[in-house]
Order: sequence, then C-alpha cells, then structure tokens
Amino acid sequence: MKRLFDIILALVGLVFTCPLQLIFLFLVWKEDKYNPFYIAKRVGKNGNIFKMIKIRTMIVNAHLNGVDSTSDNDPRITIIGSLIRKYKIDELPQLFNILIGNMSFVGPRPSVKRDTDLYTNLELKLLSIKPGLTDFASIVFSDESTILADSKDPDLTYHQLIRPDKSRLGLFYIKKNNILMDIQIILITIFSLFSRRRSLRLLCLLLSNSGASKDLVHIASRRFTLVPKSPPGSDMITKSR
Repeated sequence: MKRLFDIILALVGLVFTCPLQLIFLFLVWKEDKYNPFYIAKRVGKNGNIFKMIKIRTMIVNAHLNGVDSTSDNDPRITIIGSLIRKYKIDELPQLFNILIGNMSFVGPRPSVKRDTDLYTNLELKLLSIKPGLTDFASIVFSDESTILADSKDPDLTYHQLIRPDKSRLGLFYIKKNNILMDIQIILITIFSLFSRRRSLRLLCLLLSNSGASKDLVHIASRRFTLVPKSPPGSDMITKSR
C-alpha cells in the first residue's frame, strides 16, 4: 500500500510541479551556465548508496570543501539558491527518486555515509526503511540552516544539537508509521511553508495522538533552547565529526 501511495502521489506531484521546476532549473543554469541539477550520494534502506536528485543551490563543486551541513550564511549558496532553499524547491526532483523506488514520500531524511558511519546500533534502525522526502524531523528542524548559522563547525554542531532529537523522531516514526500518518505528515509539511508555529502545534498533536512520550512532544514543540545531547543508544555527546 505504501509503495502504491508513493507512486500515485509522486506522479501527481510531478504533474503539478514540473512547470515550477523547469523555471528554477533555467534560473539556476542562467546564473552560472552550469548543470542546474545536483546529484548527491546518500545512504538508503539497508545502508545501500543511491543518487538523490536536487536542484543545485550552491556554486559548482561546493561539496569539495568537505562540509556536509549548510547554514543560512554559507558563502557557497548562490543568489537564486537562497530563494530555492527557503521554499524547499530544491527537494522537488526527489519525486523522481520516489518513482524509481529508492525513496518514499515519508521516512527519515537520507544522510551522507560520513554521518551514518557515526550511528549508534539503535540509530542504524533508521536505515531499515526507505528514506523520505519529509518526516517529523523535517518539520521540527526545518530551520536547520538557521541553527547552524555562524557555527565554526556546522557538521559538529549538527551532530550535537540536531541529530540526537532528529534520530529520536525518526525512530518513533519507524515504530508507528502508517498511511494515515504519512498523509498527515505530508499535509503538515506543506502547511509549514506558510506557518511554522502552527505546523509545529499540529505536529505535536499528531505525535501525542500517536502515543509519543511527553519528552518527544516537547522536542517537537521547539519551545526550548537547543543544547548538546547524546544520540539515542549512547550516553556520550559527539565530540568530533
């Protein structure tokens, strides 16, 4: 059922977003006359590497500096790229990944191998299902680039402030996921583009109704200052990346 749901929704999504994607692909190409697509290697289900398709938002060969996490003020982001990232337009080509079958609409966001190599045994369960276009954490940490702004080491900051709770939310999804939950997550994701605060309230309600702990609901509310934490399955805060 989930696969059929993904195929139908991806086809519908492509029909409605292809004109928008073509416009921004042209604008990206026009800015520097280079390939407007960015093909990123990510870790998928069972640890298999796949090629994730995105609209390029950074300068050519931006990945060569070895930094995987991106902040708002990252100098690698192009002028048109900042607009594309703001409204998540760069993620739309992943509808093709969903059709191919190496991604799903909802599931833990795919990570680079350097990140999954640091996973605890508990976090490795995140690789037991297909990665998704969106999930609980995508909504809760939609401001990830803002969190990482001005960090001297964005990758380490990600592992200390974002990864621990992102993994907890992902593990809860794997435990409870169903088609109805997927539909609600997709709708809340779309709504979050217009009202982050209200979307977080809706997400907290969904988590609570799905049996999430008070701690997990509190995490999803984002009504607190992020502090370094240990990832699930460990009592040690990540010290290096």
